Amino acid sequence: MESNTTDKLWTRDYIFVCVAAFLMSFSFFILVPTLPLYLADTFGIGPAMVGFVLSCYVIAVLCIRPMTGFVADALPRKRVYIVAYAIFALSFTGYFFITQTLALFILLRIFHGFSFGMLTTAGNTLVIDVMPSSRRGEGLGYYGVTNNLAMAFGPMVGLFVISLGDYNLLFATSLVTGTIGLILGSLVRAPKKPIEKTEFKLSADRFFLKEGIRACIAFMLLAIPYGMTTSYMALYAKESGISHNAGLFFTVMAAGLIASRLNSGKQVDRGFVTETIRRGICIAFVGALGEALLSTAGSVGVMAAYITYFLTAFLFGYGYGTMFPAYNTLFINLAPNSRRATANATYLTGWDVGIGAGMLIGGAISEYGYTYCYVLGAGLVIVALFIFVRVVTPHFHAHKLR
Repeated sequence: MESNTTDKLWTRDYIFVCVAAFLMSFSFFILVPTLPLYLADTFGIGPAMVGFVLSCYVIAVLCIRPMTGFVADALPRKRVYIVAYAIFALSFTGYFFITQTLALFILLRIFHGFSFGMLTTAGNTLVIDVMPSSRRGEGLGYYGVTNNLAMAFGPMVGLFVISLGDYNLLFATSLVTGTIGLILGSLVRAPKKPIEKTEFKLSADRFFLKEGIRACIAFMLLAIPYGMTTSYMALYAKESGISHNAGLFFTVMAAGLIASRLNSGKQVDRGFVTETIRRGICIAFVGALGEALLSTAGSVGVMAAYITYFLTAFLFGYGYGTMFPAYNTLFINLAPNSRRATANATYLTGWDVGIGAGMLIGGAISEYGYTYCYVLGAGLVIVALFIFVRVVTPHFHAHKLR
């Protein structure tokens, strides 16, 4: 039974959970470009070891998601959310003290990754609980904007803070923003949901949404070129002759992600779930194709390279931003209300696996040239579109619950 009886989206609880999500993402993103510098300065390790340490966080997130989905369905979701948020925020205190032993730092990153995986899964479900089902696509779209804004401004703030020469100030900033987010999250009034008392049987379906596996595979394929883009675009730009303002790619991409949310969520609420995803994939393909042609544009001239670079960034972001809330809604509509968290965990797991695979595959292929990474990425988007149209869409219309 749906817990929402009003069609009003901008309620106090929805605003609080969105702001809390922004502060959580912000405290995470200010460390993304700065931790490699911190590791090199503090522990004196090389790039390969830095990559290993940072990957431990991603692996921890991936491992905890399925379990969190099950727990958030079995227990009150807000309780799981608050516990996860408290662990996430308090974990920042560890960075002040673990400065001598790399092994302890790795354990801290794993522990922090567990809390992040728990928090994002529970938070993605809690926001669905506090919004009206009739405006779910729009609500998820605006909720996703919080992450996009944090991605746009967090790294910039983080780099500014360390330019002051104090890593402790960086960690203090994350701790403060995370704590404020925790306070706001604790003020969210989540509707009570009935806890189903069923006999526990250990099976894969307890941790993954079986009906969402097809959609998860297509989503994973779409995440691979996204992982390549976020990891290697700056290096690819340099190879293509773009030496100034290369970092603006991600700002323009974030602008595309945000702009897409203004319309895509409303289309989802009108019932055009698969149509919106299909349109988003097509736009993302144009962006991915632009990435593959960037080196060719660079050989034509610097101006052509820059035009291709920034147009590609906007289209790539707009395409993915269009499909995100629609894809999330697709998973939710395949699950009963009692298994919303499991549906979200399956959705996010597909994304995590794809992002990780994109990092690994891109790193291996880049030895032969970054162009090959993005040619492959464009090809994978086409494959994902084919699977979505021929497999996922018919299955969704046959098995959707709402």
